[in-house]
Amino acid sequence: MTLLAFALLLLAAVIGYLVNWRAARAIREGGQRLHSLMGFHGLFSLLMILVPVLTVLLLWLGFEGPVINRMILASLPAGELEGLGSGAIQLISAEIRSIAGGRIFGTPEDWKLDAADRLIALRTWSDILLVVVVVILSLGILLFSRSRVTADFRARQASESIVKGLMIACSVVAIFTTVGIIFALVFEAYRFFQIVPFTEFLFGTNWEPQIPIREDQIAAEGAFGWLPVIIGTLVISFVAMFIATPVGLLSAIYLNEFAPKTVRAVVKPVLEILSGVPTVVYGFFAILVVAPALRGTGADLGIDISSNTALAAGGVMGIMLIPFISSFADDALSAVPRSLRDGSLALGATRGETMRKVLFPAAIPGIVGGVLLAVSRAIGETMIVVMAAGLMARMTINPLDSVTTVTVQIVTLLIGDTAFDNPKTLAAFALGLMLFVITLGINVLALRIVRKYREIYD
Repeated sequence: MTLLAFALLLLAAVIGYLVNWRAARAIREGGQRLHSLMGFHGLFSLLMILVPVLTVLLLWLGFEGPVINRMILASLPAGELEGLGSGAIQLISAEIRSIAGGRIFGTPEDWKLDAADRLIALRTWSDILLVVVVVILSLGILLFSRSRVTADFRARQASESIVKGLMIACSVVAIFTTVGIIFALVFEAYRFFQIVPFTEFLFGTNWEPQIPIREDQIAAEGAFGWLPVIIGTLVISFVAMFIATPVGLLSAIYLNEFAPKTVRAVVKPVLEILSGVPTVVYGFFAILVVAPALRGTGADLGIDISSNTALAAGGVMGIMLIPFISSFADDALSAVPRSLRDGSLALGATRGETMRKVLFPAAIPGIVGGVLLAVSRAIGETMIVVMAAGLMARMTINPLDSVTTVTVQIVTLLIGDTAFDNPKTLAAFALGLMLFVITLGINVLALRIVRKYREIYD
């Protein structure tokens, strides 16, 4: 039924376009001069139908699930939910949804079966009502937009106003989404720091988030010092950037200035293929090829190398990042005005001197952007680290040891059904907040660098 609603909306928008277009053409053929072209009259009707009805449709689908779930829980027999916590209520709700979907495990109680039947009925009526609302709104707006078709109607300005309002709305949504993410991080991190002191988290040298959740469970008391985690992140990122930055920049310089056109036409697409390889493939390559090769080389040289190492993970991650840096650097070098290159060559400089003293400094803003994108990708990478570097947090900067990263620990802490009322799960938000602060600082520093060089070469 949801697909039918979208199809009806699209059909109504197309019909609205054709109706207004034909009406505008009839006015022009009648001898009157139109203020706007016929296509703008059709576009006005299409946007008038598509934008508001699509908004209603998306809001309906967004609130349908929570509203129906509240109605189902409110209709349960008295006393069934009494004394239960939020986690137990969520499990009951999930079980009712599973029964409604035909996934029945064991022999559920009769009241759960009745609730599942009510859930199916409510979903059916909701879908029918959604289709009816879409049809009524579409027809109403279609008639309204048709009534606006006159010779003096400013259809172009009206259409542009709708598009402008749509872009403003999208910008507002993006802003509020960012604010919501920051608020969620800060709020949950604040809850974590109410349990674990901020100084212990910031300066602690031991990361052992496993704590007892039940009274009868045997587990460690937990340690939440994030230094081993952030050091592991920095070590792997440093290894990756140490490999990716020079290789990416030198390959971009060669392809942009020194490579023949035939070589560039072949090498550049092949190099950019690396950016489309899934990270899990890089992870397999790291654990099946790179890590055993490092261990074998270490054994031959008498060096003790762990089975999972930061060097293996960072090295393979560096290979993954080469296309990002190379592509951005090549685009930045290509964007440098031709006059700078020609002027340098005309003054007697060699191609190497022109690249080193003119083109490369002028392209610094774009190159910094590419490097920063690679840094962000390195910091946020998870799969390669899980497969090649391990999960254990160690206070070491030795790339031959097994380490972990912030993103890996966030994923580990939030795996499965988790209740956000203990420091183990809330620690993920604290890690996320600190990672956000670090990346924000990197971006601010990059903006200062880009602005400085842009002022020099503008």
